[in-house]
Amino acid sequence: MMKISILTLFPEMFDSPLKYSLIGKAIERGIIQIDIINLRDYALDKHRQVDDYPYGGGAGMVIKADVALRALRELRRLDPETRTILMSPAGRPLNQQMARDLAREKKLLVLCGHYEGVDERVLTEIDDQVSIGDYILMGGETAALVLIEVVVRLVPGVLGSEISIDDESFSDGLLEYPQYTRPRKVGELEVPPVLLSGNHEEIRRWRKKESVRKTLLMRPDLLLKKRLDEEEKKYLMEILFPGEDGEQP
Repeated sequence: MMKISILTLFPEMFDSPLKYSLIGKAIERGIIQIDIINLRDYALDKHRQVDDYPYGGGAGMVIKADVALRALRELRRLDPETRTILMSPAGRPLNQQMARDLAREKKLLVLCGHYEGVDERVLTEIDDQVSIGDYILMGGETAALVLIEVVVRLVPGVLGSEISIDDESFSDGLLEYPQYTRPRKVGELEVPPVLLSGNHEEIRRWRKKESVRKTLLMRPDLLLKKRLDEEEKKYLMEILFPGEDGEQP
């Protein structure tokens, strides 16, 4: 069973998202365990203060090092194999490969940043900093929910079909091919005939080519990062130079 602990100032933000959908079912089935921990429980003063003004001046508040370190060290003492993560705009961008790596871990401890961030000394107890994009949120809770979703769905048994996971966008470095369902015709819009042909090899080739096409149109940066196989190179050339050698786009 995978265990994820969330260290946060706002535990109530996780109540509804973790109760429903596949995450809630995975918790009920004992595939994953998610603990929500209030950072204020590790503040020792009577006001349970977790933040203070930054040295040197400046706007906003900073999460205190003594409180955060106390929490991280105590939780790590209870689970020594835990991998600690700070949700931070300064972190490594979250992508599908990182999600796969994290899904192999048995225990994760996620600290949600807030205010102007955390005291730099807190990073001595952090294994990895993770960002979900180049923009600023009010806190790390929303980012932590994104992290939970992308990681948990890769844990064996959470989704019904590992084949489905393999076919999804980003799983092989490309966007997923277009999907269609009934009805066959909506006004003048029809399902591509190849999908109705019953020819599995033709369908596979169509999907691969459309995956390359969609990636080229929507996320060409992904093509620069991916090592294309010979089939993908062939389809890319057909899309870029339609009509040559009798090929159609």
